[in-house]
Amino acid sequence: MNATVAMILALAVGTYAFRLVGPALHGRVELPARMQELLSAGAVVLLVALLATGALTEAGGFAGWARPAGVLVGAVLAWRRAPFAVVVLGAAVTAGVLRAVGVA
Repeated sequence: MNATVAMILALAVGTYAFRLVGPALHGRVELPARMQELLSAGAVVLLVALLATGALTEAGGFAGWARPAGVLVGAVLAWRRAPFAVVVLGAAVTAGVLRAVGVA
């Protein structure tokens, strides 16, 4: 067994263990309210950072204005509770039109 297969197996076992621990410990471990608030805020911060990184950068540099504009349109549509297909299509059409008219 080479190192790559061993690492894949180790990651698979670790992933399965994380998925198993949640239901196994549900109801047995009580987190304080402050810890729950911090974990919720941390999850939001991580998602916003992922969104910003994906929307604003490409190959280590600025992605141009079309992609952030598309993300902004998608965010507004999602905030207005538009159907998922409308959100995706609105963001894609916005970015596509901006790129077609020459806005990188």
